[in-house]
Amino acid sequence: MNISILLPYKENFVSNNAGAVSLFVNDITNNSIYKKTTKIFGNTVYKKFLSGNYINLNFDKNIFFSSNNQYVNSFVNYKETRNSDLIEVHNRPNYIKIIKKKYQNRLFLYFHNDPLQMSGSKTIEDRINLINNVDKIIFNSEWSRSRFFIDLDNKQDLIKKTCICFQSSSKIKINFKKKENIITFVGKLNRAKGYDLFGNAIIKILDKYNNWKSNVYGDEPREIHIFKHKNLKVSGFKDNNFILNDLKRTSISVVCSRWEEPFGRTSLEAASRGSAVIISNRGGLPETAPHAIKLKKLNSENIFKEIEALILNKKRLLSVQKKNYQNFKLTHSFVAKIIDEERKIDYHDKSIRLFNIKKKIVLKIIHATNFNRRFKGRLHYNTGRRLNNGFVRLGHNVLTLSDRDLIHENKNILDIHGKKKLQKNLIESSINFKADCLILGHADSINNETLDNIKDKNKNLKICQWFLDPISKKGPDYIKNNKRILDKIDFIDNTFLTTCPSILSKKIKNSYFMPNPSDESFEILKNYQHNCENDIFFAMSHGVHRGALKKGKFDNRELFINKLKKLNQEINFDIYGMNNVQPIWGDNFIKAISKSSMGINLSRGEPVKYYSSDRIAQLLGNGLLTFIDKKTCFNDFLSNKEIIFYNDIEDLSDKINKYKKDKKEARKIAKKGRDTYLKNFNSTIVADFILSKIFDYKSKNKFIWE
Repeated sequence: MNISILLPYKENFVSNNAGAVSLFVNDITNNSIYKKTTKIFGNTVYKKFLSGNYINLNFDKNIFFSSNNQYVNSFVNYKETRNSDLIEVHNRPNYIKIIKKKYQNRLFLYFHNDPLQMSGSKTIEDRINLINNVDKIIFNSEWSRSRFFIDLDNKQDLIKKTCICFQSSSKIKINFKKKENIITFVGKLNRAKGYDLFGNAIIKILDKYNNWKSNVYGDEPREIHIFKHKNLKVSGFKDNNFILNDLKRTSISVVCSRWEEPFGRTSLEAASRGSAVIISNRGGLPETAPHAIKLKKLNSENIFKEIEALILNKKRLLSVQKKNYQNFKLTHSFVAKIIDEERKIDYHDKSIRLFNIKKKIVLKIIHATNFNRRFKGRLHYNTGRRLNNGFVRLGHNVLTLSDRDLIHENKNILDIHGKKKLQKNLIESSINFKADCLILGHADSINNETLDNIKDKNKNLKICQWFLDPISKKGPDYIKNNKRILDKIDFIDNTFLTTCPSILSKKIKNSYFMPNPSDESFEILKNYQHNCENDIFFAMSHGVHRGALKKGKFDNRELFINKLKKLNQEINFDIYGMNNVQPIWGDNFIKAISKSSMGINLSRGEPVKYYSSDRIAQLLGNGLLTFIDKKTCFNDFLSNKEIIFYNDIEDLSDKINKYKKDKKEARKIAKKGRDTYLKNFNSTIVADFILSKIFDYKSKNKFIWE
């Protein structure tokens, strides 16, 4: 998983001046299973970066535009960002709106401060927009999360998109015998942090207990609070490793903030080093160290009393120290694991199976093919709808896009062919739906630029295509059909053909034979149960969209069928689409086929391995005794107990006459053929086969054509 992390503008991701956000990001990244594929982006004038994962964003500032906006735009336009599976934004909710304009993959937002005090999350509208535009919001304390949901309705539903992930610290072995009489204060030396209260208290402590010392780390140029004592050492800002090392020998650590601390890293780190921690009951501070001593009233007198109580009671001091240390769980590895688990959810790659048969996951599928809406039911019984039924029966969420209907409905002076509207519709649908896969069926008008666009916005998107027409050299439209398949191959993950893929003019990877699917809701007849008035059914057309015979149009199958009729004067043929008999469609087709006991599966062109039109599903699926040329090699997965194979026209004539006489055997084979085809070649199983190849999962179904 490729992860891009965006720090706040001017956050110093450097060893000698790192803030809480930088320390958290660095520690978690170093302990993440995605360390090698994570990039951290920021902007700082310093050079000693915390890790090699860091990329410093430099951009030419324009005085007429916000520096923050320019910073975020430079991040979004960065190559590594565009290729990310996940973007994580830290402590800047106002960045989300800018990022969403150009990035459509998964997006996390981390809050390290009070959401109600931050630009982009102050108002109810701001917070609702955030929930609707990110995949997960991660808070550093329960207090921070509770602030976010103030005045929001439906909290119980909305909270599901959030989680708590405390900050972390390392845990090392502490020798409590080496603890010294040291009291520490770490943080900005201002009133908000309560430094003035601590200063007044510590001077009194050091005057009264001259064997104790105090170390203060921090600065605040905007406020001046001067406290002097021979046992008080006030140092400036120190890097985190220095502070952690000093806390090992510290006995008491005081965190007495006036302001509502969202979490409080200082008290967390003090607890990890076995210090007795005294805290104010503000914000998320109580969540940092469960065994900390909470000040009942926040003033210098109470701070003095709590420190003195620990100094006078060595046994209690040691007990509080050990409880803090022993109950410290928020290590870097522990917190990194929590975050990695959140990152894994719904992520699609081979290391995390998207589809698990034992624990089913619902896929979001865009199925783009010709659903023939404009023909008002005449062409309803098509392969696209069969497959669509299969995807839905598997329990998946399917968005259908009828490409040729869209083109037909949107032709105008500015878009003569209607194709511009199609591209726009697919791109917008991909953004709004955020599909797991895009399945194309004969969608020739969708161009490569569009596929590149949606793939760029959704890196995890799988794209596949299925194709039904003949592709052999001896078949019609050989060059055209091969070109149609190969045209999008740079963007296609898998290709499914109703011909053996070896017949293709050019070998392509991840190409598979796909049988024409039957469908239990389409193939509803059981002709073998009835005494049908006709013997042989055969139907063809000069083009499904035309729907009628075309003058001057000729199909070689007409020669074959007419010769067959001439050889079999006693056989009652019911033929459509030739000899001036118009083709039939929709319910008229169902009525016509119901009157025949046998059918010929004769496809365009010379017979080749595995190729058949979708007529085979209609013949076998409706219980007709079906005849097919042996050269199609369908005997690889169907036997002569289910379908009749013939070698040539004479052999076909003999077998038609044989089964016209032996009706009992003909019905037996027809029934077995229908049962087998609906069981093993139904739309649900074929759809499952397609998805199993796309997402590389092992299905519980057996695909007998493999």
